[in-house]
Amino acid sequence: MAVDILTIGEALVEVMRTDIDQPLDRPGPFTGPYPSGAPFIFAVQAARLGMKTAAIGAVGEDAFGDCLRDQLVADGVSVKGLKRIANQPTGIAFVAYKAAGSRDFVFSLGAGGQLSADMLDPELFQGLRCFHLMGSTVSMSGDALAVCRGALDMARGAGALISFDPNLRPEMLSPDQARVAFAPFIAAADILIPTEDELLQLTAAGTLDEAIDHLLAGRPKRVIAVTRGAAGCSVHTADGRIDVAGFPAQEIDPTGAGDCFDAGFIVALLEGKTPTEAAGLGNACGALAVSAKGPMAGARKRAEVARFMRGG
Repeated sequence: MAVDILTIGEALVEVMRTDIDQPLDRPGPFTGPYPSGAPFIFAVQAARLGMKTAAIGAVGEDAFGDCLRDQLVADGVSVKGLKRIANQPTGIAFVAYKAAGSRDFVFSLGAGGQLSADMLDPELFQGLRCFHLMGSTVSMSGDALAVCRGALDMARGAGALISFDPNLRPEMLSPDQARVAFAPFIAAADILIPTEDELLQLTAAGTLDEAIDHLLAGRPKRVIAVTRGAAGCSVHTADGRIDVAGFPAQEIDPTGAGDCFDAGFIVALLEGKTPTEAAGLGNACGALAVSAKGPMAGARKRAEVARFMRGG
């Protein structure tokens, strides 16, 4: 069965402090594990919105790997691309929340950082409609970059739309390094979903307008959604710019908000919605994502998202 949306990247679980301002360097209670990993949060949200979805990644042959795999199966995300590695533990992220809203992380990627060319099953690309990549995945290692470029070539060969969220992580790649590593993905992207800061750093433009003009030049069908957190987003096409307001939400756990926005935006575009309508669905998914504890807990099904958008 052909897949609508395919993604690739870091598979992991998340274990978090139970209360605010509990540091990670001292004894204290945790809750979890919660299935996580940006590409996998994205895949689950897209599946809950009704798309046939698959994700490529790796977990260990352990209980944490079972945790993530079981969640994917429950949501109908294909696990055909999920590899289990015997001699590596499943990736894990320990998270602590601060009263000011920031978070501290300790990561151990383990199997989650192990991407290899043999994971690119050609069947996953047959009939594919959209391939979504994130800069955090491309930034993991030279091997990950090479595998992502191979996957990009296969997706383009299948005639799929290409979507790219830079998800720039300066602790993994500096902006100068990322500009080089991300170049083929930005060049190939039909859909770009950056923040304004990412656009300015990756294009070396002086203003947002300059960056947008550069990225739209010669690409009349390209769609760019510049995400702005709780404020919503701005959508840029050859027809101009439209600002789309966000939805009010009580923030409980911000993890996954951008991934859920990406899923809502892309799903709506694949359904034939206008970029403005797609931004509305993306904003709603992003707002709901922060309203529950756990990276995938706020990724809601279509009926719930529609009710939220109606104010219900």
